[in-house]
Amino acid sequence: MDIHLDYGKTGLTITLPDDANITVVSPRYIPPLPDPVQALREALEHPIASPPLRDLVRADDTVAIVFSDITRPTPTHLMLPAVLDALAHVPAENIVLCNALGTHRPNTPAELERMLGPDIARRYRIEQNNCFDPSTQVYLGESSKGHPIWINRVYMEASVKILTGFIEPHFFAGFSGGGKAVMPGMAGQATVLGNHDAGMIGNPKATWGVTYGNPIFEEAREVALRTNPTFLLNVTLNRDKQITGVFAGDLVTAHDAGIEFVRKTAMVPVSQPFDIVITTNSGYPLDLNLYQCGKGMSAAEQIVRPGGAIIMVAECCEGIPDHGLFGEMLRAARSPQELFDMVMNAPETRQDQWAAQIQARIQLKADVYLYSDYFDDEATREALLLPCHDIPRTVEALRAKYGRDARICVLPEGPQTIPYVAEVAQA
Repeated sequence: MDIHLDYGKTGLTITLPDDANITVVSPRYIPPLPDPVQALREALEHPIASPPLRDLVRADDTVAIVFSDITRPTPTHLMLPAVLDALAHVPAENIVLCNALGTHRPNTPAELERMLGPDIARRYRIEQNNCFDPSTQVYLGESSKGHPIWINRVYMEASVKILTGFIEPHFFAGFSGGGKAVMPGMAGQATVLGNHDAGMIGNPKATWGVTYGNPIFEEAREVALRTNPTFLLNVTLNRDKQITGVFAGDLVTAHDAGIEFVRKTAMVPVSQPFDIVITTNSGYPLDLNLYQCGKGMSAAEQIVRPGGAIIMVAECCEGIPDHGLFGEMLRAARSPQELFDMVMNAPETRQDQWAAQIQARIQLKADVYLYSDYFDDEATREALLLPCHDIPRTVEALRAKYGRDARICVLPEGPQTIPYVAEVAQA
């Protein structure tokens, strides 16, 4: 059986034995909108629970438009022109484009041009959120969870705030899009650390597809609403990163509509857990580094049996990466249990500990192998993972361990599909 996996920019095809007990789980394919540019324009003119964007903005307003960073496949090059067309009556000098980096690295000028288009990148002021510099932030008090709210000053000073992004299932926030453009996107480190602390991440409702009762989702939305956003523009995408739906208007109402659209296509039931799960991180740009790959591992975690195995297939051309503290935490531990204990017993929350916590939790349930062209055996083992040089050969070794009839699941699109065992009720 030949199976094409999302991997880097080009993908990867593997051949598994015909006699293997294989189930392939993918989201229901949604064809792209026939004219996405027109669909974006119509959504801005006829939004959900909101007047048209053009009518919300005066010519003398200052406008902040938040967009996703390079680690997301958001079609910003299509979305921003539509927004700026609706704001044609606003002088360019009154508009700032805010790169929602969260705790990620700044994007390079070349990356910004590729994401935004060279004309927009050169014409408009760009503010890249620096969560580590409190002087660039303003304090908005505490959230209902008791966490401090620090938000980018440039964003907050705008009289009109427009949030853009795309909606997909998220491994601890339930779904992306919506308020995540602000928290963590435009938030200060203290706010992100509070939202991502060990207790919040460890909450059983902080998982795929759950919104009600999910403390991370609820706080992200609360923080975003505290900033008085004017308008939301979110899209949904298919496996080819093409736009399948446009959800614009009021932050809560439009985001909820998009969530329900995604829930119907991405949440896939299976009858029982699997011995072996092969997963990806949805290819480029989501598999740029190992830090992001907790999503693909977590998707597999939902359906692998205790004591089973996960094969993580991700290019990881940026490595762990070098920035942030994730790599430092992995190298400081000698085992997944030690990594988990280190996070849970830490006196204070540190950047990226959420990624370490989730990876360790998954590894305490199942062995995790890594297939990557950019990791040698030493680097893989430093990351506490098991090397995989040949996916079919690793599968055969695992079949020898678990039995020739071992149940195998393949998630070719990784976290674009969120499988769940049907007997487990979904919130």
